[in-house]
Amino acid sequence: MVRRCDPWSFRRRVLYELLSSLLPLVNLYLLKLLIDTVQLGVAGRAEASAFLPYLLAMCGVYLLNRVVAALNGINNDVLGQRLIDYVSDLLQRQSARLDMQYYDNPAYHDTFHRAQQEAAYRPLQILANFMALGGSVLSIAGVVAMLLTASWWVIAVMIGAVMPGFAVRLYKARQVYRFRRDNTQLYRRTAYYGAVLTARDFAKELRAFSLAPLFRGRFVEVRRQLVGRLLAISRRLGALSILCAFIEAGAMLAVVWLLVNEAFTGAITIGTFVMLFEAFRRGQGYLQGLVGGIAGLYDNRLFVGNLFEFLELQPTILPPADPVPVPEEVGEVEFRNVTFRYPDMEHDVLSGFSLKARRGEITRIDGRNGFGKSTLVKLLLRLYDPDGGAVLLDGRDIKTFDPRQLRSRVGVLFQDFVRFCCTAEENVAFGHLEGEADVDNALVLSGADEVVGRLPQGKDTMLGRLFDGGSELSMGQWQRVALARALASEAPILVLDEPTAWLDREARRHFASMLQQLKERKIVIVITHSQEMEF
Repeated sequence: MVRRCDPWSFRRRVLYELLSSLLPLVNLYLLKLLIDTVQLGVAGRAEASAFLPYLLAMCGVYLLNRVVAALNGINNDVLGQRLIDYVSDLLQRQSARLDMQYYDNPAYHDTFHRAQQEAAYRPLQILANFMALGGSVLSIAGVVAMLLTASWWVIAVMIGAVMPGFAVRLYKARQVYRFRRDNTQLYRRTAYYGAVLTARDFAKELRAFSLAPLFRGRFVEVRRQLVGRLLAISRRLGALSILCAFIEAGAMLAVVWLLVNEAFTGAITIGTFVMLFEAFRRGQGYLQGLVGGIAGLYDNRLFVGNLFEFLELQPTILPPADPVPVPEEVGEVEFRNVTFRYPDMEHDVLSGFSLKARRGEITRIDGRNGFGKSTLVKLLLRLYDPDGGAVLLDGRDIKTFDPRQLRSRVGVLFQDFVRFCCTAEENVAFGHLEGEADVDNALVLSGADEVVGRLPQGKDTMLGRLFDGGSELSMGQWQRVALARALASEAPILVLDEPTAWLDREARRHFASMLQQLKERKIVIVITHSQEMEF
């Protein structure tokens, strides 16, 4: 995944990690030669300037190491940003292709939350773990070659000392992963309460009903639960880590004692003593890096599994193997004995529902709240499939069509229409991205031309106050813009869900007149519970 998002940065990362692993070993050997030369000079057996080549070489290696580290840092920044873009694209594509039924399932939101929280950086951490493993293996090989000149048991002590810490890190990775997974709902609750306290959509009622203390209290209570559980795990793991530190310190004491005895007896030179001591000390660090790399791989693989768990979800509403083209002109929409219930609901929203809507007339669907009126829109757009019965266009089941093409043949105004923080022209043109949207005509038909005409930059004005230069509209004005979006295409079917909920009397008269114009060339379905509207 990391390689695919930026192949050249990936290759540079490998090269820099290789150099970073080898250069410290070269420097360590040069240090031994430098100290031995200085010792010979002190004893009068070498020229005072004999150490100069080793000193210059050490400085050169140090400089090269710093340059490599700087280049590696820049490369990591580039690779990290590429990876964020790559994974964000994966998440967005997957989210867009999944069916609406997933959004009705809390388990889906848990899965998406885990994928979104971890996926942007975990793959890069896995790469870092792999690089650390490779670099540590190279470095440890060089350290082992140096320590073999002293004693094999020094190597055994060095390796044995880090094994308890390795076990603790694996245990910690598993405990933290399990904690995060088991408490996903609590983490989502904190995000929701935080949004209630800070987002614009909640701001009016939060103040009108003085709800801020209530939701702050709930946020604090959930955080208290999370922090309490996490700190209990942290204290237990911290005690084990301290025990491991005592073991590692004891190993260092034993090895240094051995090397000091070797130096006092003349078995090794002072330079060799310094090299072996540093080799042991760095060897412990490299082993820690190796252990950290393995534990990190285990840790990150657990978490990045959340990403793959999300990416493996499959939509159930798919185009047929050999889709039938959706006709350019449609004379009749039929709901035939349709039965439907939302996922995990205990009762049907629709049961044996039948309806025919024809071109040349306005089909009005009236009913009380919660009786499935808006569900008809979702079934017609094939956002859901009915559990029984069928939805047909001119007698053909809509399951025989490609869903994307089907949706392009339906202009729709949802009851909970979206207020896009984009320009007024874009808000309308979004209704017909497949071709050239007739924005001006749609604005006139919907009555939104007067609204847009009063904006500072006309159609180029940014709507909403989320970004600089934006102009806010009233809900009635927003509804007229959303209606224009539904009218932006020449779709043969027009479905309007509560289209006059926010309109004033004059705007409603304009709306009724507009429908009379459209019914001769479109199938018009109006869903409403308003008894005042006559078409």
